[in-house]
Amino acid sequence: MFRRRRGLDPDEADDPTDDAVEGAADEAATDADEAAPPDRTYGPFDASEVDLDDEDTAKGRIDLGAMLVRGRPGMQARIEVDQQAQRVRAITFVVERSGVQLQAFAAPRSSGIWADVKREIAADATKRGGTATEIEGPYGAELKVVVPAKTPDGKPATQTTRVVGVDGPRWLLRATFFGPAVDRSAAGELDDVLRDTVVVRGVDPMAPRDPLPLRVPAVMQATTGDAAEAAGVPTLQPGTS
Repeated sequence: MFRRRRGLDPDEADDPTDDAVEGAADEAATDADEAAPPDRTYGPFDASEVDLDDEDTAKGRIDLGAMLVRGRPGMQARIEVDQQAQRVRAITFVVERSGVQLQAFAAPRSSGIWADVKREIAADATKRGGTATEIEGPYGAELKVVVPAKTPDGKPATQTTRVVGVDGPRWLLRATFFGPAVDRSAAGELDDVLRDTVVVRGVDPMAPRDPLPLRVPAVMQATTGDAAEAAGVPTLQPGTS
């Protein structure tokens, strides 16, 4: 059951350090960048908007610390680990030839950062000799990114992704779709994975764009194979980056 949960609302946390860290980003915002917030009526959710103690809410969700995510039967979940920094950086859900990678970042108190991040992604794609086309999605502007790549045998190719950004209270959730799911009409349950995500921002001050701290979930070690299916969670695989 989803309902507003009593407790500390991140927007109500009064930390002067937090304000100082985020102040520069707030002042840099312009009227042109200020868009209406995305419609999150059906998710993704902030931790303050759900009852995390409710059994139906928690069932099947993988606790990554700053993100609570839930796959679907038949999906595999790959934990992306930054070996150099020794931290979890993302989780990727894969079904057949499609997938979606989820990442969460800190954002200022008073404004979202997707508009700026979107421009930077587009600029990077152009720099790499590719293209970034803005398309409209359920949360506002998305990007279809096409960049040069190589096949496993070294032949020239292209890599196409669809990047979705959802601004929440002091966080940005970024979803990168690949495979047939680049076409939204073919994303199917991968779209549901994004909508079902709960972001646990916490109250600690963080610089905007810093990744929210993720951890390897206990279920990755405790529940695998048939037991995972019985528990309603996807099979988890470690990855590196």
